[in-house]
Amino acid sequence: MTDTASKPGQTEVWITGIGLATSLGEGLDANWAALQEKRTNVDEKGFAPFIVHPLMPVSFDSQIPKKGDQRQMEAWQRIGVYAAGLALDSAGIKGNKDILSKIDMVVAAGGGERDLNVDTGVLNAEAKGANAPGFLNERLMSDLRPTLFLAQLSNLLAGNIAIVNGLGGTSRTFMGEEVAGADALRIALSRIASGESDIALVGGSHNGERKDLLVLYEFGDFNLKDKFAPVWARKDHAGFALGSAGAFLVLESKAHAEARGAKPYAKLSSVVTDLARRKQSGDMKATLDKLWDKLPKRDGKGAIISGATGAEPATSEERDFLKKHADFPVRATGTMFGHTMETQFPLGIALAALSISRGALFPPNDSTGTEIEMQGAPTQIVVVGAGHWRGEGMALVEAIS
Repeated sequence: MTDTASKPGQTEVWITGIGLATSLGEGLDANWAALQEKRTNVDEKGFAPFIVHPLMPVSFDSQIPKKGDQRQMEAWQRIGVYAAGLALDSAGIKGNKDILSKIDMVVAAGGGERDLNVDTGVLNAEAKGANAPGFLNERLMSDLRPTLFLAQLSNLLAGNIAIVNGLGGTSRTFMGEEVAGADALRIALSRIASGESDIALVGGSHNGERKDLLVLYEFGDFNLKDKFAPVWARKDHAGFALGSAGAFLVLESKAHAEARGAKPYAKLSSVVTDLARRKQSGDMKATLDKLWDKLPKRDGKGAIISGATGAEPATSEERDFLKKHADFPVRATGTMFGHTMETQFPLGIALAALSISRGALFPPNDSTGTEIEMQGAPTQIVVVGAGHWRGEGMALVEAIS
């Protein structure tokens, strides 16, 4: 079990910037308005029988001004670079060369996208008997553009963020689906809390509108099919609906933020992660119980934001865990935004900080009664992330007293 929590004498870590580009819109106001109106944006036909939450149209030019930069990026990279730029704008440091030259970056990212036209061409040719020795290598070497080979590297997202925005600090990239997002936050928090870093950009991005990904997850029977339903209402119709989203945060030591007059959204007090073996029923719930106990004392007005996927049996075990904490209003981000893999945990942190800064938890969007209304302003929100097949994380976001 790995954890990063505030300890006596450690630096307080503030969330001073939030960048969101999702299926509900771009920016904080658009996403907040959609949440208040209980809107969802799903496509049930474009990838039928699979359901996805497509990215709302955005003007990439506003954050990635060079067309050449955009062309060499795949969709997931453009989404991530765009959201990262929004976070830097939100923190008031976009274009500040002094701060950007030292800002650290921790990114959660998956692998690159495939060229479906090339894949289809190769498969069709092989089906017609074109399978001589060396055929596959020849086709790949002649048909794939060189940048596509590089695009399979997950750390290119961080590289493109640095190039477009002029970042000059350290860079780390984590792979590993949902728990990669939790570990990215854990490492960033740890470095700032211990004094190794003053400021960091952390987050992830995901393109859910990919036929190759949908096929991949269908092999594990993970996809939600045919008809959309809220996350908690999928027990007999299990699966996740992939979402396209970018979520980035600027984390900053209290002293560094105060020195430049930054206004925080909230503070990130703790991030804990684990990897349950999930050999038998109840293993994941037991791990979530342990992570809950690892968090600092919760004595304020609290809530829980869950990244529950809708896939089984993980979602049922998380629901069993949540029943022990029924006094806390719960919100599942998967219902509104879809499942965004590496981005789901940073997205939960962003929504927790936004809720605290705006003095209200966004309303429930659930038909099962699992989510209840919350009266008054939350001062503490626990973000829960349980991977669809592996990996658990938890964080505590708090109001600044």
